Amino acid sequence: MPDLETQRRDVLTARDLSRLAALLADHPYLATTRMAPTDHHPLGADVLGYLAMLRFDSARLGLTGDLPGTGAVAKALIDAGAPVDGHPGDRETPLITAASYGDAEVAAVLVAAGADVDAVSAADSGGVPGGSVVQHAAVFGMTGVLDLLVAAGARIESLEMAAAAGDLTGFSLEQFTPQERLRALVFAADHERLDVIDALVAAGTPVNEADARWRRLPLHVAAGNGRVASVRRLLGHGADPSVVDPATHRTAREWCANAEVAALLAG
Repeated sequence: MPDLETQRRDVLTARDLSRLAALLADHPYLATTRMAPTDHHPLGADVLGYLAMLRFDSARLGLTGDLPGTGAVAKALIDAGAPVDGHPGDRETPLITAASYGDAEVAAVLVAAGADVDAVSAADSGGVPGGSVVQHAAVFGMTGVLDLLVAAGARIESLEMAAAAGDLTGFSLEQFTPQERLRALVFAADHERLDVIDALVAAGTPVNEADARWRRLPLHVAAGNGRVASVRRLLGHGADPSVVDPATHRTAREWCANAEVAALLAG
């Protein structure tokens, strides 16, 4: 019979509520303790964070489809005592993990259970070191989680994050440099915030330049991530699909994520 750690990992991977209930009835500490290190998670994993990473790990684990049920399992673990904000010394909270990997099911359960929507990761974490939950969702293009966080009252503290969230209220664009507005335009493009794209372009933000800090162009980011509506809007504002990205040395046409984007860029 597999040892308890293997059983726990298998049950969480399968998102099997009945098996989880039986396992926790006999071994309740399995809801409240970190998982052992593995080759793929060398620092171990929080049980809630493990669930939030399942979609990312799906190919390695032999999983297919949408993988429903992570939220229900997360709720069962929280009901059994799993710490909503993780363990002391963790580099990031489970909600930051869910934001990074885009599991809106787990994120919604965590928010409903009182998770800190303004938590920040450790300075030596992966992802966005020292970054907030909102920043992780924004940087990794997880719009569904980002919308959930904003609805839950998460703080928006920069023009870039306001653009990602789709609401520039309280931010006077004339007070920001072209580079700051350009970085905001990249985020707006990645999250398909079309009104924000319009406002930033109207304020004189360049559409065919890479920002100096991260070397990202709005059209390339939108094309590479399959943001069809943003690609269409940026083209309407004069974005040039033949501009070469200084980081990848590719044009947007060479970087597009799907056939619909390719057709727009070829038109």
